Amino acid sequence: MPSRALPTLSPSAAFNLQASIILFFLASSSAPTPLYVLYQSAWGFSPVTITVVFGIYAVAVLATLLVVGSLSDYVGRRPVLLVATLLQAAAMALFISANSVTMLLLARVVQGVATGAAAGAVGAGMLDIDRAKGTIANAVAPMLGTASGGMLSGLMAQYLPAPTRLVYLVLGAIFVIQAVGVVFMPESAARRPGALRSLRPQLHLPVAARGPALVAAPVLVSTWALVGFYASLGPSLARRLMGSSSLLLGGLVLFVMAGSAAATVLLSRARPARAVLVFGTAALMAGVSLTLVSIALGLVSLFFAGAILAGAGFGCGFQGAIRTVVPLAAATERAGVLSVLYVIAYLSMGVPAVFGGLRVVHGGGLLATTREYGLSVIALAAIALLGALFQRPARRPGTMFSAAP
Repeated sequence: MPSRALPTLSPSAAFNLQASIILFFLASSSAPTPLYVLYQSAWGFSPVTITVVFGIYAVAVLATLLVVGSLSDYVGRRPVLLVATLLQAAAMALFISANSVTMLLLARVVQGVATGAAAGAVGAGMLDIDRAKGTIANAVAPMLGTASGGMLSGLMAQYLPAPTRLVYLVLGAIFVIQAVGVVFMPESAARRPGALRSLRPQLHLPVAARGPALVAAPVLVSTWALVGFYASLGPSLARRLMGSSSLLLGGLVLFVMAGSAAATVLLSRARPARAVLVFGTAALMAGVSLTLVSIALGLVSLFFAGAILAGAGFGCGFQGAIRTVVPLAAATERAGVLSVLYVIAYLSMGVPAVFGGLRVVHGGGLLATTREYGLSVIALAAIALLGALFQRPARRPGTMFSAAP
């Protein structure tokens, strides 16, 4: 008797599954943020160690993107996503059992490898199913994940038992369920030769996307440097301004910034990509400026207002960059192009955050470092704004998304 084929998910269910994967992967990456103060208290390490733990995740993502970022264009989306979700579940188990900085670093490395492997595959997989919805989901899901992960972790740590374990237990269960879902997900990319050759570290953009990518690169640098700013220094600044040691504050800052970004993506999705880029960089400059003023004046309300405005800039800037570049890639190039954009993003997030931590300890302290970091982000955003203003219209207007999905 012939064996019966496994049932497969509908295209809609497969799309939602992949959107949930990138959302929860990013949620898990921000989940440790409110917990660093607990790790520091238990193990007695310096603030520099916090930024190293933060930065090593970005390095692991970068290295993995360079090696396997385009692999799913050759072997299919499903095998890559299955391995990535199982790796994420393993990373959560490492977080649960962590009893030293070494274990924490190992967990972040495994987490970074899983995220780097999945980033291009899941983004391209959503585009395979629905190009318009996939473009928007690629922009909004990472922000929703960043916002929800930090907030969920902060709430659990503040009000529920086992603060350094419970959130990872919940996320680990979700990743196991997602891995099961991937088994039943239909494959959206045909296998083709060249998989081994694709594992050689490389960054490749198709000719049609290179010009727009040059315009988008400064935007990606400034917006993701902003994420590094709020993820590494934001919790300490909020606790200092509010005079509170609440663990919830660590997640609240990221939630406000990333939540504003996600809402802005949805509100601006019908606007032309160039207009979104221009608004995003301008809002980014204004939001960080407002944050610096709030710190100088000691005004908590102004600090969170700056986070909301800067988050709007992040949302528009990141969305505009994706909508400018990714639609210009063919189906067999999508994962590779997305991987290039994520390499720029994670490099821009990780490196400034590590240098910021070093400046806090060996430089002028938290407030001086915040001013230097904030002014650097403003300068980067100004360069991005000039590039967006002088951007030439794309030569392939049929591939640019300017309408709501």
